[in-house]
Amino acid sequence: MPESLQANLEAVREAIRASTERASRDANAVALVAVTKTVPVERIREAIRLGLHTFGENRVQEAMPKMDEIGPAGVDWHLIGHLQTNKVKFVEGRFQMVQSVDSAALAEALDRRFQSALEVLVEVNVAEEPQKTGALPADLPAIAAVVASAGHLRLRGLMTIAPMVTDPERVRPIFRRLRALRDETSQQLGMPLPVLSMGMTDDYPVAVEEGATMLRLGRALFGPR
Repeated sequence: MPESLQANLEAVREAIRASTERASRDANAVALVAVTKTVPVERIREAIRLGLHTFGENRVQEAMPKMDEIGPAGVDWHLIGHLQTNKVKFVEGRFQMVQSVDSAALAEALDRRFQSALEVLVEVNVAEEPQKTGALPADLPAIAAVVASAGHLRLRGLMTIAPMVTDPERVRPIFRRLRALRDETSQQLGMPLPVLSMGMTDDYPVAVEEGATMLRLGRALFGPR
């Protein structure tokens, strides 16, 4: 029996409310991206009925059949997993945001392919974990400059995936660093970068306290895979 999505959603919203209260923030300033990797279409439809309208997928080719089955339905799809340049052709017309731009080459490939505007985030490997994708902090200024100057890309902010830890307090410095990098990048480019996509099921209350404006939640909503 699948977990109650409605109960999970209410628990998540309460946790967000408590975190924003501790940080003197507005809970309405935190957007939810429901991560639907391996989640069947019926559960996604249930999420839409409950008012969720932004969904995150890790792989383009796993997402495409779901998108086709669900149809437009007033929802936005975000690509949150690593995107290879040879898969860029599948993104156009399907995803409203790519959260995982991590190189100038990928940004240039997206810009060449797209005829209309695409919102993007630069993914930063803040902890510099060798096994993970994402731009190194030292490379961020150059990549952000390429995105900002691209004709079809709209740089909206930064994204990170924090290290997996048992105590979320251990990754608080990661979220704090991403926020500082966002502020520095915004200043360097002379443009607002309102989106900080950080925080997942195991650490999102801490991410909210550190300024997250977008959370990517899978298990917290849909239960264990």
